[in-house]
Amino acid sequence: MSTHAITLQLPFPLYEQIKSRAQRTRQTVETEVLKLVQTAVDEGRLPDDMAAAAESLDLLDDDALWRAARSILAPEKQEQLEALNFKQQSEGLTPSESEVHATLLHAYDRAVLVRGRAAELLAERGHDVAELLRSR
Repeated sequence: MSTHAITLQLPFPLYEQIKSRAQRTRQTVETEVLKLVQTAVDEGRLPDDMAAAAESLDLLDDDALWRAARSILAPEKQEQLEALNFKQQSEGLTPSESEVHATLLHAYDRAVLVRGRAAELLAERGHDVAELLRSR
């Protein structure tokens, strides 16, 4: 991947915030700035697999939507993600742990997206989805 260098003048308070975030995640300031820029560029755009999952829900009947709205990430994956989150904050992750963390975080985000979109579709179809809000 080719890169392009830029020089950016940041107000001191903003720089300090970014530096603090970088220290908490044991990243460089440059890496933290790149992540922030990438997040801003990607805002509102879903990865292809997530967009496809959300769009496919439109085709499901109500029973299948209820199952999707109640689905969760497998408990062992939730525990692994939580452990990696704590490790990232306390001591940082190895490159292989970072890959596992990213994969699990993507799976979690996908599950949340599917649950939310399924609940939205059920509400649009006239169902009371209040129980879904209480169960989380």
